[in-house]
Amino acid sequence: MKSIARSHAGFAAMAAIFLLVVLAALGAFMLTFSNTQQLNSAADIQGSRAYWAARAGLAWGIGSIAAQPAATATCPASPTTLPGGSASFDGGFTVAVTCAPATYNEAGTDRRVFQFTAVAQTVGAPGNPGFVERSLTATLER
Repeated sequence: MKSIARSHAGFAAMAAIFLLVVLAALGAFMLTFSNTQQLNSAADIQGSRAYWAARAGLAWGIGSIAAQPAATATCPASPTTLPGGSASFDGGFTVAVTCAPATYNEAGTDRRVFQFTAVAQTVGAPGNPGFVERSLTATLER
C-alpha cells in the first residue's frame, strides 16, 4: 500500500501549478483585451470630436461668405487656423480651413462657387498614438 501512495505523491502539486499558470495566462489575456478595448473607445471619441471640429470649420467658412454681399463675396485668408489662429478646440484640435473660389457662366449669368476644406487634427504626426485627423469638404454657390 505504501508503494501505491508513494507513486502518486506530488500529483496534486503539479495539477495546482498547472492550474495557476493557466489562470494567470487567462488573467493576462483579459487585462490586455480590456486595455485594447479602452484605447479603441478613446480613439472613437477623439475621432468624433475631430469630425465635429471640422464641421465647425466648414460652418465658419460658409458663414464668412454668406455674411458678405453675393456680388463681392471673397474667400477668407487661406488657410485659416481656427479658432483665432492659436487656441484649440476641446480635445486639443486645431482646424485649418481653406477656400478656393471659382467663377462659371450659366446662361449668361456669372455664378461664383466657393470650395471649402476643413481639416481638424490633434497635435502630433500621423502614426503616433493618439493622433486623429478628419477632413471635410463643402461647396457653396453664390
